[in-house]
Amino acid sequence: MDTATVARFEASRDRLASIAYRLLGSAADAEDTVQDAFLRWQAADRDHIVAPEAWLTKIVTNLAVDRLRSAKVRRERAVGAWMPEPLLDGDPMLGPADTVEQRESVSLAVLLLMERLSPVERAVYVLREAFSYGHAEIAQILDITESASQQHAHRARRHLAAARGTTRVDRAAAHRIAAAFVDAAASGRTERLVALLTADATAVSDGAGLNDKLLRYSVPERFAAATRAAFKPTPAKRKLAGGSPAIHTGVINGAPAVIAVLDDRVVGVAVLEVRGDKIASVCGMASPARLGRLTEQWRRHEHDAPLIESW
Repeated sequence: MDTATVARFEASRDRLASIAYRLLGSAADAEDTVQDAFLRWQAADRDHIVAPEAWLTKIVTNLAVDRLRSAKVRRERAVGAWMPEPLLDGDPMLGPADTVEQRESVSLAVLLLMERLSPVERAVYVLREAFSYGHAEIAQILDITESASQQHAHRARRHLAAARGTTRVDRAAAHRIAAAFVDAAASGRTERLVALLTADATAVSDGAGLNDKLLRYSVPERFAAATRAAFKPTPAKRKLAGGSPAIHTGVINGAPAVIAVLDDRVVGVAVLEVRGDKIASVCGMASPARLGRLTEQWRRHEHDAPLIESW
């Protein structure tokens, strides 16, 4: 391909990656999907492509839907250990964040709940809510009727209602919330943690990838007790991390986060979804397989001083 043709694709890459990430919940899978789209673009008769942006959107969306339908992906996600891949604030793969719908569509809580949707429902929701496509356009992209697109959108919004309505916070507020969470967790006093939580607060953890299923807590007292135990340093935990990490605050997928970093490598995160002035959910991840892109982005940005120099 000539330079102009490559440049035309590259101008769309970040947008295409943000569509694929919202659909797949995985940065690695999103990158693979966009690369597959590039190969399709390379092989296409581009003289007959009237609207390249629309053509590329259709290709990426359907490649992602096909990936969601694949037997391999269904097996991986059916075992109960799947979680979205977290992305650091400023990562271009997060895509647009101008509207409430765009921000909600990339929150970890929504990405987790989107597992309950069919691949087509998921695609309709992402294209409609995050990228403001009309139902007529979505119907053309997915080869469905306009009325079917409307029905899929209605079902998706109903399924995802429980995860919507979280409070957006700026960087300073995110730091305050994450710092209060760390302070309460490190205090060893369960009641201090409970005071930060909503009455229906939930937590989910990948158990550092050591468990076959995710660890889930839906009672604030149990949630707080598990968090207190998790934040207590032990030789075994330091061995698993490879040393004594520093504890930072940050913003991940639009939410306040606690980030454990060792030798400029992210070794664990706790992402806090906020409702009002309380923490409504926490997603904890320490599996190295989920933190690769986060580490790459961490190394590219400046950071505030750590809350804890050596945990």
